Amino acid sequence: MDAFLVEGGIPLQGTVSASGSKNAALPIQAATLLMEGECSLHGLPELRDVQTMRRLLEGLEGSVEAPYELVRQMRASVCVLGPLLARYGRAIVALPGGCVLGPRPIDLHLKGLEALGAEILVEHGLIQAVAPHGLQGCSLDLTGPMGPTVLGTANILMAATLAEGKTVLGGAAQEPEIVELANFLNSCGALISGQGTSRIEIEGVSELHPCEWNLPPDRIEVGTLLLAGAMTGGRLRVNGCRPIEQDCLLQALRATGLEIQSGEDWIELQAGQPLQAHSIQTSAYPGFPTDLQAQWMAFATVCEGTTFIEEKIYPERFVHAEELNRMGAKIQRSGGGALIRGPISLSGAPVMASDLRASAALVLAGLVAEGETVVRRVYHLDRGYEGLEKKLASLGAKVSRILDESGP
Repeated sequence: MDAFLVEGGIPLQGTVSASGSKNAALPIQAATLLMEGECSLHGLPELRDVQTMRRLLEGLEGSVEAPYELVRQMRASVCVLGPLLARYGRAIVALPGGCVLGPRPIDLHLKGLEALGAEILVEHGLIQAVAPHGLQGCSLDLTGPMGPTVLGTANILMAATLAEGKTVLGGAAQEPEIVELANFLNSCGALISGQGTSRIEIEGVSELHPCEWNLPPDRIEVGTLLLAGAMTGGRLRVNGCRPIEQDCLLQALRATGLEIQSGEDWIELQAGQPLQAHSIQTSAYPGFPTDLQAQWMAFATVCEGTTFIEEKIYPERFVHAEELNRMGAKIQRSGGGALIRGPISLSGAPVMASDLRASAALVLAGLVAEGETVVRRVYHLDRGYEGLEKKLASLGAKVSRILDESGP
């Protein structure tokens, strides 16, 4: 099992380019099930999750059953449910496995497919769906208790492209990855409008055709790199990104005293004066991303004052707080949030990654900690960051991948 060895105390300097978006790649890969022939997807990042989806799609060739041994590795595997049902009239997909972020039910996925005319039975760990009379357009609301469902929006959107008639999705997710999926499907012959708003309309078509598509940059990777540069006191430029997608993060960073410039496809950050604490609340796009919450917590340890982080998407997403405290952080849980007091001098320590974004937060903390930090279980990190240790090393950081022989 791999681990990262991080030596702290080096300001990051230089230029780095963003990789392709994981959260856009996965549903777009699933969407290729809707059509005959091969799509050419350019810029797919080399990530565990992308490879898992590729294996799942290869295994589905000629089949409508997605097995648990693959679905359990990645929650986004449930995105094959809508395309299989729309194209073949039936699908059998294993329920996705648990998650350390807390419960993430797929009730809204199933509600949406039933509204389109599917008959669904959930038993023995399997979702069995059939559409004996085909899918029919409808109007439904996808708002959940924690706000819009991103994967649910993607699943229903894909299914509706081949439904008969018009489908109107209210309470739809507005994330850039949903916009990207809709634009990809339109290039394949779908008739989708309203993507990027809370109301998406889909006019069903009889068939779709393959196309070539360039994947967008990964906005969460971009945010992670910017926070790494900021907390190490460096000067960092990220090329090949979409600054408009980082608006909420950039506003928060400027509020701490950072100097930030941006162009059409680049963002440059210059650390200077002591950073001031700035509290955040995660929310659906265009709000502050929950996928940057852990990284902001690490960043808050170097800011003067008290930062309050309120997690509105996944209230239990604070496992990383205890590991940061092992490094000397002063973090206290408070209901659905956390208080971070800074600045604090972190100390290198062996720490354990619990999930994808927590892994990144621990690496960022290691970049400013005194001494060496060993981040274990970086297979979590490999699910969503393409060669992160190489990108950080190109900016001057001392980060290396090592073999962890200390056990699971």
